[in-house]
Amino acid sequence: MKVVEIRPPYLIFLGSESRATYAKTGAGLAQWRPELCSGQLRLAADTVDLGLPDLTLEQAAEAGVGSLVIGTAAVGGGIPEDWYPVLREALSRGIDVVAGAHKRLAEVPGLSESAAAGGAQLVDVRVPPAELPVGTGKKRRGKRLLMVGTDCAVGKKYSALCLERDMRAAGMKADFRASGQTGIMIAGCGIPMDAVVSDFLSGAAEILSPDNDDDHWDVIEGQGGLFHPGYSSVSTGLLIGSQPDAFVVCHEAGRERISGWDDFPLPSIEDVIARTVELGVLVNPAIHCVGVCVNTSSLAEDERKSYLAQLEKRLVLPCVDPLIDGAEAIVRGLR
Repeated sequence: MKVVEIRPPYLIFLGSESRATYAKTGAGLAQWRPELCSGQLRLAADTVDLGLPDLTLEQAAEAGVGSLVIGTAAVGGGIPEDWYPVLREALSRGIDVVAGAHKRLAEVPGLSESAAAGGAQLVDVRVPPAELPVGTGKKRRGKRLLMVGTDCAVGKKYSALCLERDMRAAGMKADFRASGQTGIMIAGCGIPMDAVVSDFLSGAAEILSPDNDDDHWDVIEGQGGLFHPGYSSVSTGLLIGSQPDAFVVCHEAGRERISGWDDFPLPSIEDVIARTVELGVLVNPAIHCVGVCVNTSSLAEDERKSYLAQLEKRLVLPCVDPLIDGAEAIVRGLR
């Protein structure tokens, strides 16, 4: 797998992004690697606030920041043109620029020249390994737990990280397997599944989760959603190639429409479970759902507890907000 080298500490660049959903890369780093994040750079007053110190590029350079990390993940994976001057200035000050965009940093006018002048590096995270194979569908040793979502940005990455943490705390062998740019930045390795040519998606997923000990669990970060009108293809390829023994559905309480595709209603958790099993049995007849992870940040505490209790009764599965409750209730069913 590709190993990503990012020079710490980081300055998270948020541009003028005001929607928390699209600032998930920066939020993920601030949540899971806070010791590496020196601050944030925002271009407008209403930009998402990660709770990090606001720094200018001059202040960041003086503080010894090593990398300006683009902390947004907009639809289409592009880099806005009004950000180009900021990126060039960072490079000219000797600060590396790190991006998880589909557009390569070297394709942005002036960045290569600024990097050379400042002795800085351009680091593209969303680059899959070369010569990926077509999927084989052959059974691999070890066990696999896949996160599947009712939509994008509902907590698949956070849920996987919480599950890995709690599985290890329970004495289980477990490793987080990153399938997106933010997860790769957190883990230091992985495969950006949404940048893989479609013919090789399932093969890439097999590489992401190779043979392992019989009692070892790969906890695989999910991508997109099987009902998503834009991203269902990557979700399907990841599911087939992962051959999961078990899966967890990830959901955000209160979300009713596909984010950014408002004409499409959010599927029910039951529908997601049914479709995941329907597709997954092709490569693993034993596939089953072991729980639901819910982002309940929009709910008050009494509402949160009632919501999860009703969901558990309806689904007859453990339902938790892993950032608040931990994931032990789900882990117990995997031991």
